[in-house]
Amino acid sequence: MNRLRDIEWAMGEALKEAEKAARLDEVPVGACILDEAGKVVSLAHNRKEENSDPCGHAEILAIREACQKNGNWRLNGHSLVVTLEPCIMCMGAIWQSRVSKVFFGAYDIKGGALSLNYNFQNDERLNHAFSVVGGVKHFECSKVLSSFFKIKRKAYKFKASHK
Repeated sequence: MNRLRDIEWAMGEALKEAEKAARLDEVPVGACILDEAGKVVSLAHNRKEENSDPCGHAEILAIREACQKNGNWRLNGHSLVVTLEPCIMCMGAIWQSRVSKVFFGAYDIKGGALSLNYNFQNDERLNHAFSVVGGVKHFECSKVLSSFFKIKRKAYKFKASHK
């Protein structure tokens, strides 16, 4: 399941989820969990606003669904494909759920665990290691996010100027 074509296809599915989030006025992040054979087990998008839940990140929701479908909290052999670099909270959930591989699209220099040098995947003090690959369809993933925030900033400026 490490073929680039398969990962890019899965990132396309995660991007569809990110678009769903944007339509709901959520930060457009989408995630996809794949089993060892590369079959989609779960898809999710951010739902922080909708559910008033700070843990409503796409990665956590996808992990929860995959665990429920598998009837097991361990996702050994599974891969997480997500449009944005996971934050510290999500990296903790990835570690806890025993996901084997993580592929992400856009880097997040202000909130991404790796960009902030929290390298959970390589920390020998932890009881589970996993691989991480960033930059998959980086341009497409970044564009979804930057377009969303450009619209948000424009709306904010409009409201502020009409008070």
